[in-house]
Amino acid sequence: MTAARHVVALLQSHIAGDEDRFLSVATQLAAHEARQGHGKLAQELRELIDAARGKGASVARRGAGPVPIAQPKGELTGLLAARYSDVRLNDMVLSPELDERLRRVLTEQRQQERIRAHGLSPRRKLLLVGPPGSGKTMTAAALAGELKLPLFTVLYDGMIGKLMGETASRMRLVFDAIAVQRGVYFFDEFDAIGAQRAGPNDVGEIRRVLNSFLQFIENDNGPGLIVAATNHPELLDKALFRRFDDVITYGPPDPEIARAILQARLATFRLSVTDWKPVLEAAVGLSQAEVARAADEAAKAAILSGTEEVGTHGLLTALSERKEAVV
Repeated sequence: MTAARHVVALLQSHIAGDEDRFLSVATQLAAHEARQGHGKLAQELRELIDAARGKGASVARRGAGPVPIAQPKGELTGLLAARYSDVRLNDMVLSPELDERLRRVLTEQRQQERIRAHGLSPRRKLLLVGPPGSGKTMTAAALAGELKLPLFTVLYDGMIGKLMGETASRMRLVFDAIAVQRGVYFFDEFDAIGAQRAGPNDVGEIRRVLNSFLQFIENDNGPGLIVAATNHPELLDKALFRRFDDVITYGPPDPEIARAILQARLATFRLSVTDWKPVLEAAVGLSQAEVARAADEAAKAAILSGTEEVGTHGLLTALSERKEAVV
């Protein structure tokens, strides 16, 4: 829809007294202006839309409360799942380097007005790379929780269409939302749409989807964060990497991290481990998520035994069972 058609639609909805339609068209107009590179005008429109919806956007920006969720409507209902997150970075056991990089993102987001005043942009497009269970999904939730932003998860089953051009059209709707609604937009299993062009299993429609994504993310300068996660970086098209402000790599937990996970999960139990060496050796090869799950299993066994005490034997048993389950 061109800007002229937006104006016509605005007038029609105003005459009809359809406020929801009016604000919907205004949101589309703000997204259109953002794609045209008119960032200042787009931001002004966003603020007016927020004020009209009674969102109190200026209060939210001062940190007084979370940014209200604009629940996806219409075609977006099958493309985005929205929720608030109560996860924080302190809930995660991270290496010092990873913790520092994520907190740098948070600092830049919280002080983005200072950064933008000097003609620079804060980090807001992140690619998370690592094996399953290493904390990528939890990171997206933690960023949303720390910034008091809604977490929008992209639903691929609703986005991927059978007809030519259908998926790219739906993706445009998602990026229109990104342009106007501040939040954390999470593209999990990103290789589903970011696979290499001209690959061995190349499909014309998927290639067009990737080309569309590259164009959309290149032109995007919305107010929120885009977080993509993949277990298979080798499958991603090389052109994608330079579209992200930061590529953050996750790995399996080292012994220090594994011990910290176990201690954190069992903080409310009596932990009677005199020798950690065999326990940490048993944790080798498990992801952060599997180590945490083993701790939970050991905790349940302790509760059912009536002792609420977790010892070496209980942890070794739980870790061994997790290894058998993931083989």
